[in-house]
Amino acid sequence: MIKQISGGLAVIHFLLPALAVADTEIDARLASASADKGESIFRKCKACHTVEQDGKKRTGPNLWAIVGREVASFEGFKYSDALKAHGGVWSPERLDAFLKKPKAEVKGTKMAFVGLPKENDRADLIAYLNQNSPTPIAFGDTDETVAGEAEDAAPDIGILFLAEGGEETFDYCTACHSERIVAQQGQTRDGWEELLEWMVDEQGMSPIEEPDLSLVLDYLATNYGLDRPNFPNQ
Repeated sequence: MIKQISGGLAVIHFLLPALAVADTEIDARLASASADKGESIFRKCKACHTVEQDGKKRTGPNLWAIVGREVASFEGFKYSDALKAHGGVWSPERLDAFLKKPKAEVKGTKMAFVGLPKENDRADLIAYLNQNSPTPIAFGDTDETVAGEAEDAAPDIGILFLAEGGEETFDYCTACHSERIVAQQGQTRDGWEELLEWMVDEQGMSPIEEPDLSLVLDYLATNYGLDRPNFPNQ
């Protein structure tokens, strides 16, 4: 009996420091996170979610006051059984884990979003979501340097051609699709506009608002027009 108790205590003693390190790490990232950058990252979420107070549900629930809100609690939205079973509240730590790879964190979720692999992107998005609340959490200042905090010189937009509007196009499209679906097509500007309208009318996508809509259409028409100058060979 003594050995079993001691063994159990040893396991608990082993696990607690790991949990403390994880909490400290997310706290440091949130303390230096940028809500302004998070607002740009939220473009990936706009196809399915609103974030303003009293915002309507789309294919996903409204995210107003999501930080600290009970899981699966937006009234009138039909959640998956998996998410309802997840339970608890959306703490920053749990949001960070879910946003990294939703289908891995909550097996059986209906959420199609593939996730945000970059730690700082997740922290920035959580900081933005936190601002959209009547009682935002105060993420304290820290002098600790967060690994990978420096921005890349160029945005990561996969195989898409790097040009003005490319980052916006990547963010809006890859919320639900691989960027290859964009790269392997060829449309006129009107053709791309009709395709986006069809996705809104028939697929439930939320409209892309100006000025982003013009940026995306101009980018697609220039770089993925009928002549498909940037058609991927690989």
